[in-house]
Amino acid sequence: MDTQLAQVNQDLNKKEKLWTWNFFLLWQGQFVSAFGDIAYSIALGFWIYAETGSTAMMGTLMAVSMLPRLIISPFAGVWVDRSDRKKIIIWMDFIRGLITVLIGIAAFTDFIQIWMVFTAGIILGICAAFFNPAVSSVIPDIVPTSKVMQANSAFNMIYSGTNILGNPIGGVAYQMLGAPVMFLFNGLSYIFSSATEIFIKVPKIHKETQQLHFFEDMLQGFRFIWKFKGLRSTLMIAAGLNLFANTAMVLMMPFFQMTKGLGPGKYGFAIAMFTGGAFVGMLATSSIDVKPKHRYGLFILTGLISSIFFTAFPLSNSLLVIVTLLFFAGLLNAILNVLFQTTIQLAVPQDMRGKVFSLMGTVLMGLTPIGMALGGVMAEYIAARYVMSLCSAITFCFFIPFIFMPSFKRFINYNPEEQTLENIM
Repeated sequence: MDTQLAQVNQDLNKKEKLWTWNFFLLWQGQFVSAFGDIAYSIALGFWIYAETGSTAMMGTLMAVSMLPRLIISPFAGVWVDRSDRKKIIIWMDFIRGLITVLIGIAAFTDFIQIWMVFTAGIILGICAAFFNPAVSSVIPDIVPTSKVMQANSAFNMIYSGTNILGNPIGGVAYQMLGAPVMFLFNGLSYIFSSATEIFIKVPKIHKETQQLHFFEDMLQGFRFIWKFKGLRSTLMIAAGLNLFANTAMVLMMPFFQMTKGLGPGKYGFAIAMFTGGAFVGMLATSSIDVKPKHRYGLFILTGLISSIFFTAFPLSNSLLVIVTLLFFAGLLNAILNVLFQTTIQLAVPQDMRGKVFSLMGTVLMGLTPIGMALGGVMAEYIAARYVMSLCSAITFCFFIPFIFMPSFKRFINYNPEEQTLENIM
């Protein structure tokens, strides 16, 4: 009987498809808007520098755009869990498209001012605070459980692929077309995405309990994460990992500038190799079915080895060695991130995903400016290569506790088809 049941489950898994029309609509919408984002960021960077002559102004814009997003994210997550996620996805894309089109029109008519760009950046950041947890929350509901990892890989491939193709294309397009056209292109890409997303079928969130007060609902998200020992420990360690990883990565450009035989041109090539490795890693996880019981071992292995590669590459002066290590580090890091994201989507109940993903984003993104500032300060006293290597070695140490945490193993290996959530909490 057990053999027959296993055969039935195997046959059902074979029939389950990732690339349904529903999933494709969401995926292609993200692809179009992500490509537009690359064009917008390149045009914006060149335009601001041409207008102000200040490299610091772009960094200020990034900070101004990020801060409202960090503040609003916990509230946005509650709103996502209480609302129609499809409408949130559509409206956030439409608003971003409208704002960016208006910036493009203002640029065409020479009416554009710096304050308009900053205001647009704030609005775009706020929209992203609602949009991102909504999409992450929807994915497990529109694809079969056995295909969630492949779905996340397919989405992450968008960002790696558009970075690989978008940057060189965007640079050429800026020279040929100018900033106003590229602003309009990004805005229209968002509007196109919102139009196609109208046809996506997104299940309504099923609430087993009565609707709570807004702030009580938010506290419920905090309580859920705190009670879920495996998730809580993972997020705390991931926050530390992210802090030191950002401290190291912010020094990539100074490292290439200061190292004899490297320089800015080779920096671009190295980043392309790192992104290419990430793309290959996502392609692999989108094609290979990783069984739940194998996720723990794969997570530990990819985390430790990628940390070793990140630790080693700054100590070399050879471009070949550096790009090889970065390629495989990017590959392993992509697998690691997909495993982490997939496990959270599968383990967190439908009516809690928005809150959990928003809180997770706030914790991880909130430490990014600290890591960047720390890297800059440390590099004033210690050579950038040694700071990068030291911080990457610390990230290696952060992976070691995972080996000795039964709660993490239960969490990362969770299989909703065979276990209940209570069994792993």
